[in-house]
Amino acid sequence: MAIKLVSTKDAATYQGVKILVHGPAGAGKTRLCATLPEPIILSAEAGLLSLAGSDIPVIEVKQIEDLYEAFEFISSSKEAEHFQSVALDSISEIAEVCLAKEKAATKDGRKAYGALNDSMGALVRAFRDLPGKHVYMSCKQVRVKDEIEGTMLYGPSMPGARLANELPYLFDECFALRVEKDNEGGIQRWLQTQRDVQYEAKDRSGKLDVFEPANLGSVITKILGE
Repeated sequence: MAIKLVSTKDAATYQGVKILVHGPAGAGKTRLCATLPEPIILSAEAGLLSLAGSDIPVIEVKQIEDLYEAFEFISSSKEAEHFQSVALDSISEIAEVCLAKEKAATKDGRKAYGALNDSMGALVRAFRDLPGKHVYMSCKQVRVKDEIEGTMLYGPSMPGARLANELPYLFDECFALRVEKDNEGGIQRWLQTQRDVQYEAKDRSGKLDVFEPANLGSVITKILGE
């Protein structure tokens, strides 16, 4: 078997940049999809109106089988080779679709949530590990307890506490989408890239400022050093 060596300095270029963004409803998580280079969107939400001015291919996810088919299409189809980025909007909604299926299959709620953790965990990892593609996953935001420090932070929200707690550890880049008013009362959106006493966030690349403009294309360019 031929061994292919890849340098750590080229890891992001070879693997793509993998990003998780959590934010409150209406913050603009869906709008971030349009800032990705050559994206395709997998959407489980009906809130694509914010992208009406864009011309981006969308695969609608109404059942979990749609997600498996989408993965097969993106990972192995010649037709999908030109897509540079894959956006899952949102994995909170996709998990709800998955949970509904598991609940229909069993009357045991604990078993349904256990199956959800397994199936969604595997799906998140599969899309995250797509080689050569930038991957963006959005999710809802909720105030959660940090199990290590015991503090309350705004972080990713998923059905099932275990799944929500695991999410930030599955990504190199985990951002909080912040919506603030400037001195003139205008709305400003920022990506918080580092954790503080209120928000869960991290940047393993070490190349980002604490607050970056809400533009994933710019963030990716900065991480890749282009």
